[in-house]
Amino acid sequence: MTSVAVVTGAGSGIGLTCCRRLLAAGWSVYALDRHTGTLDAEAAASGSGSGTRLKAMACDVADEAAVRAAFEEIGRATEHIDALVCSAGVLRTGPLTEMPAEDFDAVFRVNTRGAWLCARSAMPLLARGATAEAPARMVMIASIAAVRPKTGGGAYAASKVALAQLVRVMAVEVASRHVRVNAVAPSTVDTPMIRQVGEDSPSGYRPSGVSPLGRVATPDDVVRVIEFLLSTDSDYVTGAVIPVDGGISAAIIPP
Repeated sequence: MTSVAVVTGAGSGIGLTCCRRLLAAGWSVYALDRHTGTLDAEAAASGSGSGTRLKAMACDVADEAAVRAAFEEIGRATEHIDALVCSAGVLRTGPLTEMPAEDFDAVFRVNTRGAWLCARSAMPLLARGATAEAPARMVMIASIAAVRPKTGGGAYAASKVALAQLVRVMAVEVASRHVRVNAVAPSTVDTPMIRQVGEDSPSGYRPSGVSPLGRVATPDDVVRVIEFLLSTDSDYVTGAVIPVDGGISAAIIPP
């Protein structure tokens, strides 16, 4: 039987790479994003192959009604899902004492509340097909900023700290329903969101940049760890937040 995943923030970056790798591995994927143009093109380019297993759905994870409607539609199309990957995220930068309230709220609305809304709506579908021998899985995209925050990115870091704590508590609360809940915590990843910020942001925010391994992460670096968390190799892993940062959080390199 084909495994079924829901991926949010699927239109670019880590989310899009996750969709591609899951499709290549034979999964069926419901790909959620506010804008589905990239995903529609992805499905069209795949022709009658993996494109038939990719279902693009417009959904703003910050909108409770939209999230509920999306998962209700998924529930009408499939009896259960095997995995939820919450990759939708936004970055607003600037000193905390100067940040507009709407920017602060947007970060928490998407990064923390949005992931929670999706987890809550997905839970019945995840639990429906889960067993002790074949658990279902959630993977959240946290950030190494939750461990090592930086100036200019305080709101983003705080939203990811909150998400990491939700992952830990949720993992224990749903363990008896055979659902594993984990997170990955990347440092700088070469994605459109990070490229938009750039190295010379007037907000004072700077990406973490090159790691001790000599480069920034690619989306594939992160998705490989997500794939581990979606595999049977991680059956005894839950409530974990796994750094994917090339050693950036391990020790400070003095300037």
